[in-house]
Amino acid sequence: MKNATGILAIMAMTAATGLAAQDSAFDLQDTAADAVDDLNDTIADDAERDVPTFGTSGRKLGWDGSLSLRAAATSGNTETYDVGIGGRLSYFDGANGHKFNLAYSYSQDEDIASNNDLYLSYDYTREIGYNAYAYGQIQALDSEFGAFEDDAFVGAGLGYHVLATPTMEWAVQTGPGYRWATYQSGEEIDEFAWSIGSFFSTDLTETVSLYNDTNILWSESDIFTTNELGVSVAMSDNLALRTSLITKHHSEPEDGYDATDNALGVSVVYNFD
Repeated sequence: MKNATGILAIMAMTAATGLAAQDSAFDLQDTAADAVDDLNDTIADDAERDVPTFGTSGRKLGWDGSLSLRAAATSGNTETYDVGIGGRLSYFDGANGHKFNLAYSYSQDEDIASNNDLYLSYDYTREIGYNAYAYGQIQALDSEFGAFEDDAFVGAGLGYHVLATPTMEWAVQTGPGYRWATYQSGEEIDEFAWSIGSFFSTDLTETVSLYNDTNILWSESDIFTTNELGVSVAMSDNLALRTSLITKHHSEPEDGYDATDNALGVSVVYNFD
């Protein structure tokens, strides 16, 4: 993806690594096993829906969190370094919800860095009435190679659970905020912004589920829209098909960058019991 912005919910990081070209028959078994492990990790990441917070629906009481770290390096015919760190920490007391996220990734190939991103976010929510909640959010991104060198957004607002049934949920939220950003070209953004979010999920059948999440961040310099549509089909106890389409659009992209990015992920997973 060429464009990067602080409103992106980049919450979990996975670093990939290349293999030297001259593998032999003696190490192909381990190479194949490692490749399968990497593929399974990628599939799990693609299938995992880590949506922005919308109210306190479904949250567990008390503390909850996770921390992941991955590092890999190659030497010889190729010299690469990959590091990924991801952390989540949340707390819910029955009315107030807090959620912290941190993600960092770094990649280097032949002494040339190709990725160096740091993402931080904090979300606060509080139920204020029947199906209604208030929220506050802080999001920040520092990137060395994206369209934005740094990007931060602070906002607050109100949300409402339009639907909340055992098989279907739809929540909408909106509110004002402020955005600070710097393009790689040096141009700065310092302006009022407004965010709008819609989060929908439903179980179409016992084996098919669908979700669609939309986020819009409006400011004078740019309107940034993110939409994620996903479908998961359990074809049997062992076989599942997972598909997701992520679309990101800037109304005023930086020179040299496309306005729209699309990412389509399709995976078939078979588990042997």
